[in-house]
Amino acid sequence: MFPREYRGVAVAVVLFLLVQLGALALVETFFQQGYQPVEDPSDPTNSLFYIGAVLVATVFFLAAFKYDLDWVVRVVIVATSGMLSWYVFSAIVPPGVAAVLGAGVAVGLWVYPEWYVVDTAGVLMGAGAAGLFGITFGLLPAIVLLSVLAVYDAISVYKTEHMLDLADGVMDLRIPVILVIPLSWSYSLLDDVGDDAGSDSDDVGDDAGEDDDTEADEADDANADPSVDIAPGDDEREAFFIGLGDAVIPGVMVASAAFFSSAPQYAVPIIELNTPALFSLVGTLAGLLVLMSMVMKGKPHAGLPLLNGGAIGGYLVGALWVGIPLAEAVGITGFL
Repeated sequence: MFPREYRGVAVAVVLFLLVQLGALALVETFFQQGYQPVEDPSDPTNSLFYIGAVLVATVFFLAAFKYDLDWVVRVVIVATSGMLSWYVFSAIVPPGVAAVLGAGVAVGLWVYPEWYVVDTAGVLMGAGAAGLFGITFGLLPAIVLLSVLAVYDAISVYKTEHMLDLADGVMDLRIPVILVIPLSWSYSLLDDVGDDAGSDSDDVGDDAGEDDDTEADEADDANADPSVDIAPGDDEREAFFIGLGDAVIPGVMVASAAFFSSAPQYAVPIIELNTPALFSLVGTLAGLLVLMSMVMKGKPHAGLPLLNGGAIGGYLVGALWVGIPLAEAVGITGFL
């Protein structure tokens, strides 16, 4: 791995930290502002509704790309980014100012979606989403959610491969369903559109734009894979991409642990943090580093199995470390 790839991994870690620390800073404010959308966050069926929404959204986006309705996807994502940014800003500034700032994020994405604009919007969107889901899903629902999505991610990448088509579509739209990691400060996403479509919105290093018509096309798509482009020995790659979901979904576990765990809270300013949440965060970052090391070797991998596994495993270790019984840590005491 060349030094600039190391720098790229460091930038990825920083972006993940910003999303997850942002979520930890927002959970209490979101709860006090009445953003918790469910009456019983400990109900594991809450996860099923979200998983169903993911499937519906995937079908919608794939259909939009198939019928050349890409602009619809862009409108939806840009509007969603503006709304979540408004939620985030409303936690720290007056509502009117928050609305203006949220609108500014949406306008910036629409008129000048350079990589730093996309990343800024992605961090705001990711922190807001992780914070909202963190107070929506209790410990058991969060574990169920992360487990099911990890399995779904693996299936959609390694078996059905439909996420590869989704990746190919979203890359050209320059929208914050990805985090852009420039390996050169001269890199421009605006100039690079169409050249690097190679990561799906939930996975790091997946080949995109795969055409099943011929073996030659499949070989070309493999060569376009970002995990190959940034593998050792390649000094031409200018950026690689991480799905925003890779940061948000494990962040749900981190935020849920901070908000719902009975572990004592640390006396730290701004953020909610306890030992299970801290260990979950560390586990997520450990999964990210393992994932990056695998991607750098030139092989595509689904992101959520490693990331969610690290988040859940870290959370459980942290909960047991402070003496919380396993049944309580998992959230099944109410069912026993």
